[in-house]
Amino acid sequence: MLKDLCLLNGTSGDESQVRDYIISQIKDYCQYSVDNLGSIIAFKKGKSQPNKKVMFSAHMDEVALIITDIDDNGYLSFDTVGGIDSKVIGDRIVNINGVKGVIGLKPVHQLSAEEKEAAPTIKSMKIDIGANSKEEAQKYINLGDYAYFVSDYYELGNGFIKSKALDDRIGCMLLIELIKSEIEYDTYFCFNVQEEVGLRGAMCTSYQVQSDISIVLEATTAADICGVTGGDRVCVLGNGPVVSFMDGRTIYDKALYEMTMNIAKNNGIKVQTKTAIAGGNDAGAIQCSGKGSRVLAVSLPCRYIHSGSSTVKKSDIDDTRSLIKAIMQVVYD
Repeated sequence: MLKDLCLLNGTSGDESQVRDYIISQIKDYCQYSVDNLGSIIAFKKGKSQPNKKVMFSAHMDEVALIITDIDDNGYLSFDTVGGIDSKVIGDRIVNINGVKGVIGLKPVHQLSAEEKEAAPTIKSMKIDIGANSKEEAQKYINLGDYAYFVSDYYELGNGFIKSKALDDRIGCMLLIELIKSEIEYDTYFCFNVQEEVGLRGAMCTSYQVQSDISIVLEATTAADICGVTGGDRVCVLGNGPVVSFMDGRTIYDKALYEMTMNIAKNNGIKVQTKTAIAGGNDAGAIQCSGKGSRVLAVSLPCRYIHSGSSTVKKSDIDDTRSLIKAIMQVVYD
């Protein structure tokens, strides 16, 4: 299921392929609706009615590129949809409406000394689809079309997975699994759109659900690579799910944070916290929506996030499953 989800294309405002797939997986297991922005709100009946309304959340969209101009020679200018470091996109193959293109850079032989020292900018790159003129390119490409990284799904090394869109198709997969399983209490599940451009879908779904407790399943930045030490690593692949106490958008509910860390300890589940106050996720919108909600984030550590080669470890996915199930035994009281 994770491979199927990751290989679908669905950036902010273009999530229909992902939404259709998710609906095909959950339609026989829950009640669901799609809001005006395109997010899915699902309700799963449990064996009992809980004391608190609990919502699990993940986002459907991935980072991508959007076409902004076509020059006279048929080259495409573009900008980013979501936060993408320009250093990770040069020479990448992209897919635009089924047309393949390569993101071109100025040849190294023509770079000045200053240019060689600086990172390439988005404005210095063009997408080359092999067109000879603007008119030829316009037969296939329109302004506002999305360009997606062409990235195969690989399993490598000792239990690692590499793909595009692991942020946050992992969260989507885990929500689908929960909806398909037997659960003790009535629960809401939201698959949100447009997280990568400002948590927009979550603003709408959380306002409609009005949950007392909201648990966001995400992927988060791991910098556990050569030359990075201590807290600068943020989190580490293989050390279990990441439970954050604060990030760039949210101060998480302290009682939920401590409860989750104790649950992991008491059940022998690997868990870690995030050693940098950075980034953000849908919890930032959910926390402040309507009457407000207590929020918790459980994230998969992910190397090279927001690129075509994001990498996670299978054992962390397994530990996240175990942690979520343990949380669900106590969070409704």
